[in-house]
Amino acid sequence: MIAPPFEWLVALRFMREGRAQSSLIIIGVTVGVAVIVFLTTLINSLLASLIDRVLGSQAHIVVRPAEELAVPSLPRTGTAIAARIEPRAQRLRSIDQWEQIYPLLERAPGVIAASPMVSGPAFATRGSASKSVVLMGVDPDRYRRIVKLHEDIVAGVFRVTGTDALIGIELAKDLGVTVGDKLRITTAEGGADVLTIVGVFDVGNRDLNRRWVFTTLRVSQTLLDVPGGVTSIDLAVAQIFDAEDISARLTSATGLQFDSWMRTNAQLLAALRNQTISNRMIRSFVVIIVALGIASVLVVSVVQKQKEIGILRAMGASRRRIMVVFLLQGATFGLVGSLLGGALGFGLLQIFATIYRNADGTPIFAPKKNARLTSSRT
Repeated sequence: MIAPPFEWLVALRFMREGRAQSSLIIIGVTVGVAVIVFLTTLINSLLASLIDRVLGSQAHIVVRPAEELAVPSLPRTGTAIAARIEPRAQRLRSIDQWEQIYPLLERAPGVIAASPMVSGPAFATRGSASKSVVLMGVDPDRYRRIVKLHEDIVAGVFRVTGTDALIGIELAKDLGVTVGDKLRITTAEGGADVLTIVGVFDVGNRDLNRRWVFTTLRVSQTLLDVPGGVTSIDLAVAQIFDAEDISARLTSATGLQFDSWMRTNAQLLAALRNQTISNRMIRSFVVIIVALGIASVLVVSVVQKQKEIGILRAMGASRRRIMVVFLLQGATFGLVGSLLGGALGFGLLQIFATIYRNADGTPIFAPKKNARLTSSRT
């Protein structure tokens, strides 16, 4: 049997002699590591869940037509001109030559999916009940890669063909309709059509559940008087925190208007950054406190073991070997405390996840479905 090294024998002997001291420092390391594991996992998971709930019902980047700006005409000699220029009237506009631009957007670096859309205001009528809605014409196969709407169907099926329509659960309650019923859609452009409800969805947002009505591209183009055009193109990116950089690059390349989720949700992004900074500060302070605790115990141990150190020196032990003894003590405290702290932290997370849940009953730090958190640049 191979005998343990000299340094290990002495280190273990010193720790056995100071059991109370060793226990206290291990408990301190355990609690510190547990706090780091618990807070880091909890905060990161809550942020992931929050981002998922925000982005789960919207595109990472929305491409819109370039803004129409009123340009003043040059004045003629002796001709007075108005000092104030009125903005152009708001109207639905199609993206110019979108069929040629779409392949470029779909193949752009960082973009993983693209989906054309025709959207605009309309009225949904059933009997005497009428509600203001947003008509959204989509290509279902492309749109489901942007928003996982097919996973949010609570009644019926995810099918958008012909005159089929998908409506939100709140709109279904307001109009008193269900799967298989007919719904009349009218628009300010004079369009009108009767659609068949084939599915009811719940995206987790009451306002969207009350306003969204999904139809085919062709039906929406006809109702909103945008023949052959699309009012926007939705994009999904591989790394969500690169959305603004991709938007800026595509804007300069195409001249269109690109709205990334980072711009439309600026307050959320600021909150995410603040939470990340706070999490890093907490972890740093805990690590410093644990390290100082171990160092202070080792210093006290050296002072208490002066006689033993003198005897070891008299027996021929070098300064280096004695230093290794106390370093082994610190490493042992850190290793044992880290293992116990990791186990305690994950145990607390399991208890927390069992007690506290989201409003829909899902675990509070389990991302819902659609969180594409592939970057940590918050």
